[in-house]
Amino acid sequence: MSNISHQEKFIEQAQSLILENISNEQFGVSELADLMNMSRSNLLRKIKKQTQGSASQFIREVRLQKGMTMLKETELTISEISYEVGFSNNSYFIKCFRDYYGYSPGEARKKIGKQTEFEDEFKVEGDHQNTEIIEVAEKTFFKPNRIQIIVGTVLVIVLALFLFLPKETINSEKNVVNLKKSIAVLPFINMSNDSDNLYFVNGLMESTLNNLQKIEDIRVISRTSVEKYRDTDKTITEIGEELGVNYLIEGSGQRIDGQVLLNIQLIDASKDSPIWAEQYNHKTEDIFSVQNEVAKKIAEAIEAKVTPAELQQIDKKPTENVLAYDYYLKGLEALQTKTKEGLQAAINLFEKAIEQDSEFALAYAQIAICYYYLDVNKIEKKYLAELNEYADNSLLFDSTSELSLIAKALYYINANEFRLAIPYLEKALDYNPNASSVVLILSDIYARVVPDTNKYLTYALKGIKLNIEANDSISKSFIYLNLSNALVQNGFAKEASKYIEESLKYNPKNQYSTYLKNFIDYANNKDLESLRKKMLIEWRKDTTRADITQELAKTYYFQEDYEKSLVYYEKYISILTTDKIDLYPAENIKIAYTYKKLGLPNKAEKYIQKYKDYLEEDESIYREASLAMLYLYENMPDKAIEAYDKFSSQDGFQYWVLLFMKEDPLLNQLQNHPRYDETIEKIEVQFWEKHKILKETLKKEKLL
Repeated sequence: MSNISHQEKFIEQAQSLILENISNEQFGVSELADLMNMSRSNLLRKIKKQTQGSASQFIREVRLQKGMTMLKETELTISEISYEVGFSNNSYFIKCFRDYYGYSPGEARKKIGKQTEFEDEFKVEGDHQNTEIIEVAEKTFFKPNRIQIIVGTVLVIVLALFLFLPKETINSEKNVVNLKKSIAVLPFINMSNDSDNLYFVNGLMESTLNNLQKIEDIRVISRTSVEKYRDTDKTITEIGEELGVNYLIEGSGQRIDGQVLLNIQLIDASKDSPIWAEQYNHKTEDIFSVQNEVAKKIAEAIEAKVTPAELQQIDKKPTENVLAYDYYLKGLEALQTKTKEGLQAAINLFEKAIEQDSEFALAYAQIAICYYYLDVNKIEKKYLAELNEYADNSLLFDSTSELSLIAKALYYINANEFRLAIPYLEKALDYNPNASSVVLILSDIYARVVPDTNKYLTYALKGIKLNIEANDSISKSFIYLNLSNALVQNGFAKEASKYIEESLKYNPKNQYSTYLKNFIDYANNKDLESLRKKMLIEWRKDTTRADITQELAKTYYFQEDYEKSLVYYEKYISILTTDKIDLYPAENIKIAYTYKKLGLPNKAEKYIQKYKDYLEEDESIYREASLAMLYLYENMPDKAIEAYDKFSSQDGFQYWVLLFMKEDPLLNQLQNHPRYDETIEKIEVQFWEKHKILKETLKKEKLL
């Protein structure tokens, strides 16, 4: 009995240590042996004896069991859970999970009734005042007749991002952003002995940052980027170099008996010398005029251009009621916890602010944003009506506040009315042209929900101005992945190569970057055989990935090797059947044609019907091109030419159309058609004319 107890204690201790290091993918047998003060060989023997399995298998099973627990008890996406339990490869996690439990994580979640609405599609979370994280999204599928690459670059909009909308710059891309007028506002020091006054001092810092960021001629690093310097021993010059800015702002403040004391100075980071400094001692009710004056003085000191419209935004007071503003600042501080309790506490404080000033637009907007995050990733939206009501009230009392406009946009996003969110987001940029959160949301919407390749690239290039040096290497990798994808979609293949290399530099294990790089290489060299070999290498890394499997099948299809194409198409079909998902409906015509060429008419008919069903619901700009493919399948070349002719007038279609259209065997029957060359040329001319206009526009805006 004692021996059994000892064995149980050993297993429990091992499990406990694994769970303590669960998110560390490098934690393995050697690390476990070290923590248990055992030799590796002794640990292997003991685990083998007690579990009849290997030590690595034991560690993997603990990870999988924790994954199942998180599926039951949290609303994290499968991608997040795989990362949290130490699997850097999401597909490998799914494979191991299926091998262990007999079904996939998605099926497990369905069984327990907690499938999240935006599973692997639109994830929103927050860490300690982080501003944006790029997250893998396994259902970001591109439209028909384009290469269907899963880019996984859905943007994560964090609450703090909407509170202050920081304008950020980039350190490693000095060719993209002019750093001459770049500033970081360092955390202000609380001079009061009362730690409860910290929220007020933080509010002074935020107001300084918020006013400066409304000036387009200045780039201001976000609070996220500078928060790590609150208690740093680094020099001003070192901080400036790390953040890639020329100027730093230091400040300190306190509030005593209705008086506010604020010390602030602007410093040349390279020389560590003050350029401008001022001490303010005013009544609390004068704090708004002080904050506004500080922004103007700093802009003047660095010779930044301030337009009348920007000046009007800076001079605008959020409220005339000091007590309302005090509650508002406390509400902002409560939001920093990013928890349900923090959101509820913030709502209560913002409500108190509104009790003091019933027309306090920012307080209404913040409540709307709180309700957005209380509902985000929930299948059932409990607070949609409240979100809409508070957003409308915010707009009623200040329709020129970017925060009010964002609040309304978030209502439409939570209601899945993405097209209706766009005008509010674009209007928000009129009042805050450097609202990086808005830029990134628009980039995502135009990439994923309302496809427009030109706008996707425009906003992706604007988004790269954010300070990615403040993010971890994984996030940087996905930022560059997003940009390279936007570039190649618009025909900028060489530029895309540059950024996909940056993506892989920051995270060589980023499987989506490797995936995209193969197609960017093809865009540059047009070598289909090389692409096929590269995709075969990717497929062998993870044979359970539906995206790579169908892409590999398609390369054989383009080479008219239908037997090998069918091998991989049937593997792809098997994956879809096992996972009970329906991906890439545009591929069904290629599958049908493969069956047809191999003399399997019944199976061909099944998949051509699936394709027809897909076309019934297709309202995209690619519909005419998709119809042309159907007409070719049904041997109606004249109708196919007419459909392609209509498609040639479309704007914003992707470069993949040009790259792969002629490779499709279905087009062979068109090559002798008298209008073939003319029609294909019209499609090519349309794309390159739009490409030229876009290139000129981006250069004019100094984005390219």
